[in-house]
Amino acid sequence: MEQDATTVARDNVQDAQDGARSSARALAATLPPALTVDEAARLLRVNRKTLYDAVREGRVPGVVRMGRTIRIGRDALLDWLKGNSSPALGDDR
Repeated sequence: MEQDATTVARDNVQDAQDGARSSARALAATLPPALTVDEAARLLRVNRKTLYDAVREGRVPGVVRMGRTIRIGRDALLDWLKGNSSPALGDDR
């Protein structure tokens, strides 16, 4: 059965997204329950400055401050990723 170019492209995008999701799940499984900003930024695939700005603005769930130290709950972050429909981190919308 022959597929048109749109169907093939859509399937390729879906395969890439599925691969990215499984990579994120594999990375998340190796991380501790409380993440540093660097670990959370790597999981989200954003710059750490972008994540610090979003934390300061209150846009990231699961943030715990201990003095000057910031930790982010891994499970809260992953749950947020599943249902997050807000503007992208770093966007000024």
